[in-house]
Amino acid sequence: MGDITKIEWADKTFNPWIGCQKVSPGCDHCYAESLSKRYSWAEWGPHGERKRTSEANWRKPLQWAKAARGTGKRPRVFCASLADWLDNKAPYAWRVDLGILIEATPELDWLLLTKRPENYDQHSPWGESDPPPNVWLGTTAEDQERYDRRWRILSKIPASVRFISYEPAIGPLRLHNGPDQPDWLICGGESGPGARFMKPEWAADIRDDCRGAGVYFFMKQMTQKAAIPTELMRREFPLSGVRADG
Repeated sequence: MGDITKIEWADKTFNPWIGCQKVSPGCDHCYAESLSKRYSWAEWGPHGERKRTSEANWRKPLQWAKAARGTGKRPRVFCASLADWLDNKAPYAWRVDLGILIEATPELDWLLLTKRPENYDQHSPWGESDPPPNVWLGTTAEDQERYDRRWRILSKIPASVRFISYEPAIGPLRLHNGPDQPDWLICGGESGPGARFMKPEWAADIRDDCRGAGVYFFMKQMTQKAAIPTELMRREFPLSGVRADG
């Protein structure tokens, strides 16, 4: 789990635990819930028990960091694809352990994505303090309503990189004018059974907004992974918040 990922904007995935609950329309067709049910990993929902992954899995980031040392490359680690790291139903002690692991692996850039940025001060291992420089903080915003609410919160948390995952894009989303912008935005249509259609013009509009605001733009996929139009095929990455040599 995690050594190879099909997620185009990450090099590795790390799941400290498995399990979550739906909080907004973007969760309606949650792939993580479907996988968890198929393999009986964890029960989803507010009363489901979150399952911590094995100690062998927890050692993998240490191995990745050791392998990256001295190479000049910084692997991007997406945490967590089968959970939400700020889900308040996960034991706080696990997040403390996650924070220790992140600080012990400065060679890695940790991409921490959440639909719950309002939980940062209370539930992150750093409390109200700034996260380490190798942490990229992101929030999912599937439409304008979720972007307006979640980015307003995330924008107040100092981090080396702050990003938006506009995925699954189930409604139009536009950036607001002004200096307060995310560093990076990932755009993607929904896939899987019952996928809701992302209009290509939504992707084009947010691409143009990102270009005008100096925001890095990453076009991940169209609905049902249809071919990405040439004019939308733009995949950029922000600079790491720390030097390549750690």
